Amino acid sequence: MDVATAAGELYGLVPEEFTAARARLAAEAKQGGDPALAKEIAVLRRPTVPAWAVNHLVRAAPPELDDLLDLGEELRAAWVAGERVAGLDQRRTELITTLMRTMSSLAASAGRPLREPAAREAEETLYAATMDPAVSDEVRAGRLAQPRKHVGFAPAGPAPRRPPEPGPAPKKGTGSREDRRRREEESRRKEREERAKAAAAEADAAARALAEWTAELDEARREHADVTGEAGRLRERLREALARQESLAKRLEIAEREHGRAAHRAAETRRKAEEAREP
Repeated sequence: MDVATAAGELYGLVPEEFTAARARLAAEAKQGGDPALAKEIAVLRRPTVPAWAVNHLVRAAPPELDDLLDLGEELRAAWVAGERVAGLDQRRTELITTLMRTMSSLAASAGRPLREPAAREAEETLYAATMDPAVSDEVRAGRLAQPRKHVGFAPAGPAPRRPPEPGPAPKKGTGSREDRRRREEESRRKEREERAKAAAAEADAAARALAEWTAELDEARREHADVTGEAGRLRERLREALARQESLAKRLEIAEREHGRAAHRAAETRRKAEEAREP
């Protein structure tokens, strides 16, 4: 066993089964004399529900998934070449819609139906796979631990080749100190914007994670309450059955005792009747 084999097994499981299976595989690796492999397995992260749903879809291997990932390569190439992408974008929307229906059906069949927050993150992952080749490779591997999201409108990678736009002509008499100051201010402004975008993206991801786990918590509470009620009803039925068993045991004991007495009396009366008939 290697870490790729272990990951392939683990990321094919529903999230609820992941932790116990990971501990088992890590223990097997350690007992097999490979502590380094055991550590690699132990740090594999449990998948979130949307990541599991994408992994599950990959294992089902619908043809539309390969079509989507191949389409992503075409879309990125067209964007870099500055070609029109409207037709490719429409085809992408159609494929993702089809794949989301398949994913929802597969998840429901596995006993883990997708709720709206998880479905949205899974859909964003498919979209990101068409925009970023690294995400595409992750999706193909079927070992996602977290959903993916592509920020921005352009695919990841080199920008389209466009001729440079002429800048403003330098003003005579303007010193290099003023130019440096403007460049520094522009650089700081861009840094602030990037930090703001990153913070907003992180906040959005945290909000989605909170919504997903809130839904998970509500579902777990409902299921726990249902099972608790069922367990209470079963305990009550067990108590009733035990009480009835005890009552019937007493009845059986009395019946067996009286049956023995009646059999003894019947034998005695037969014996006396036979003696009475003798001359």
